[in-house]
Amino acid sequence: MGSLMKIVVLLYVTSAVLCTPFINQLQPGQEWPTRSSVKQPKPDESQKVTDGVVKETEDAIEVDKAPEAISELKVTPEKKVDYSGCQVWKVTTTHTGAKKVISQLASEKLISSWGGNHSTVDVLVKPKVIENVTSVLNSKNIPYDIVIEDLQQVINEENPPLDENEIELQDRRGHRMTWKQYHRVEDIHGFMDYLAKTYPSLVSVNTIGKSVEGRDLKVLRISDGKPTNKAIFIDGGIHAREWISPAVVTYFINQFAENFDVESDDIKNIDWYFLPVVNPDGYEYTHTTDRLWRKNRRRYSVCVGTDLNRNFGYHWGGKGASNSPCRDIYRGAAAFSEPESKAIADFVGSIATKFSAYLTYHSYGQYLLYPWGYDNVVPPDYKELQAVGEQIAGAIKKTGGSSYSVGSSSGLLYPASGGSDDWAKSQGIKYSYTIELSDTGRYGFVLPASKIEPVARENLAGLRVLAHQVCKE
Repeated sequence: MGSLMKIVVLLYVTSAVLCTPFINQLQPGQEWPTRSSVKQPKPDESQKVTDGVVKETEDAIEVDKAPEAISELKVTPEKKVDYSGCQVWKVTTTHTGAKKVISQLASEKLISSWGGNHSTVDVLVKPKVIENVTSVLNSKNIPYDIVIEDLQQVINEENPPLDENEIELQDRRGHRMTWKQYHRVEDIHGFMDYLAKTYPSLVSVNTIGKSVEGRDLKVLRISDGKPTNKAIFIDGGIHAREWISPAVVTYFINQFAENFDVESDDIKNIDWYFLPVVNPDGYEYTHTTDRLWRKNRRRYSVCVGTDLNRNFGYHWGGKGASNSPCRDIYRGAAAFSEPESKAIADFVGSIATKFSAYLTYHSYGQYLLYPWGYDNVVPPDYKELQAVGEQIAGAIKKTGGSSYSVGSSSGLLYPASGGSDDWAKSQGIKYSYTIELSDTGRYGFVLPASKIEPVARENLAGLRVLAHQVCKE
């Protein structure tokens, strides 16, 4: 164990946050602020890292997938996970005793979680236990619907190759992004670099840190350099399997960069900071090995990964976060133990201009959530957050027809401590929201690429509402 701890410490040290030079020479007055050390909230000392698991509460059912144990730390390519025959069910949990039954099935590894709220939970059921789980739910009179009959078939159809016309268009554009397909990290970063080179007086890119496996954490800024500008930070891809998130964030980037001259004053009067892929290691792993991987790729003795959205340093280690590395909601060894979450915290704290808003895009469920997530409580200005959230949801509904529910994270869904939105709010960022994108469960995490543009367009309309609110204050 001593040698293992030395390895972990060494990995942590070598993954420290690094900066790289700018891609383009910025115009006078547009330099990014010099980075500085930032004091972060200390984790609650009463939260000890043990071998146990955080207990379920009446507000949440923790039915997360526990990865298979590994006998040694492997660096060789892994076999791609096959989900043939796996099904996704939507189970009603309002019946007496239903939550207990679901938790028991999860503890026996008969089901694993996709998502849920106070009334339903979406679960993945493996082929060999379908009959068993069916029998248990029927015996307890717990209603359920089969949402996906064969998960692997849906995965196979999710991201089809581009046709010849789209490929030819890529060559003419000078980058590979299309929003008709889910792209790898290389394409996303290449697109960001392309914009910085094409619009050097408007767009700049900076690497604010490195992931556990050494991939760049790239932030793109869009700004005309006015000293009176407000600032908004937007990220995506904290959870690896939520492919629609980086796709939507890059859609925003493309819209603002390519059309800045004709954009509204609300857009022009804001310095926009975008981090499309917070978790590049996990995101790549979902493309190469396991489509449903959630965490980053920090390696422990028998299991892999920390849930980055349980690793931020505000009420770290509380409800809805596990202290077992084998759980999908593992909180990490300490607040900001992961280089990905720490890079965000250091960067946000280093910016000279105070951020007016922080948006983090996730999937799925169509929720617009504001703090607090750590417990079923709300901040003093929750009425303002609710009102602006409803305006954003209204714009989304008017544009694309999708209905988004608005409320506090813990109140609308379930308690989950250590989230990035809670941390952002604790740093004084007024409009801090987690946006759970489409859909409501028909495809869940495996949303077809054909849905990217419709989802992005309607959420762009919502973002414009927030920009207007920020600019008028």
